[in-house]
Amino acid sequence: MKRRIGWLMVAFAASWAAPPAMAQDEDAAPIRPRPAEIQPLAPQSLLLDVTNTGQRLVAVGDRGHILVSADGNVWAQVEAPVRSALTAVQFAKGGEAGWAVGHDAVILRTVDGGATWSLQNFEPELQRPFLDLLALDADSAIVVGSYGMMRRTDDGGATWTKVNAPEVLEDEFHLNSITRLDDGSLFVAGEMGLLAISPDKGKTWIRLESPYESSFFGAVGTGGPGVMIHGLRGTLYTNRDPLNQRGADAWQPIENDNVATMFGSARLDDGRTVMVGLNGVVTLVEGRQIQHFRSARGTPLSAVIGFGDGLLAVGESGVQRAPLTLSER
Repeated sequence: MKRRIGWLMVAFAASWAAPPAMAQDEDAAPIRPRPAEIQPLAPQSLLLDVTNTGQRLVAVGDRGHILVSADGNVWAQVEAPVRSALTAVQFAKGGEAGWAVGHDAVILRTVDGGATWSLQNFEPELQRPFLDLLALDADSAIVVGSYGMMRRTDDGGATWTKVNAPEVLEDEFHLNSITRLDDGSLFVAGEMGLLAISPDKGKTWIRLESPYESSFFGAVGTGGPGVMIHGLRGTLYTNRDPLNQRGADAWQPIENDNVATMFGSARLDDGRTVMVGLNGVVTLVEGRQIQHFRSARGTPLSAVIGFGDGLLAVGESGVQRAPLTLSER
């Protein structure tokens, strides 16, 4: 995201871009999924998300690539049942059960920590990608995507049902991210400044007033009910309690002199927030203090996690590892 849909069309060669609507030929044979090809250079190819299961690292990206690693240095591609671009991956607590989502409304499921994957949903005729997901537990997850797509499972993915949240979904804005805050609330950020929160694990959703009318691409918890949101041109806001402080003026801007759009974010063990985006820019936020760095390759980054004594990011040039002493921008 998407949304990232327009911006990442340029930044990531359209791998996150929602394809244009086209008339469907009712007589055409249905499109069937094809397994991803195993490619030696997959770790250096376009990757869109990465996560740490607690037992291994799992990254996903273009052409259905799924990569696993024990140490962040050596990566192995595992078999995947689709060649669709995969945009997000997440695991439930315990690190065995997880999902990946992507283009063609793909939903993949693993129950062995990412070693093998099965296909749960494939709808290329929709021409709408899923953009993010949240694993609530080993059986429950919510996936979000373009044009207001939001679906939920509570049976391990045997069935996926559309979420009924008209206040949030009726405008069909792209839902770019979904995350769980530290107090257990669920938070969605998206296109046209869309912000929404759920206090009951996604059963009901509340649309929030937004301080910004353009796209947000991500959100990260800042402790308790607090959240930080990020979007186009380096936009940053925080809110200490969005559920109870819903007005647009409750969002406090963080002054940021870098206008690089930020796509991925994570909270580090030391409490700082890290964000990555265009031009390989890495942004570290502590309170209201900001530091900017640039990754060694300077290529767009889509997701980041803290790993070991530094950072591990993925993006246009694949996997990148770096200590927190990156070249200052």
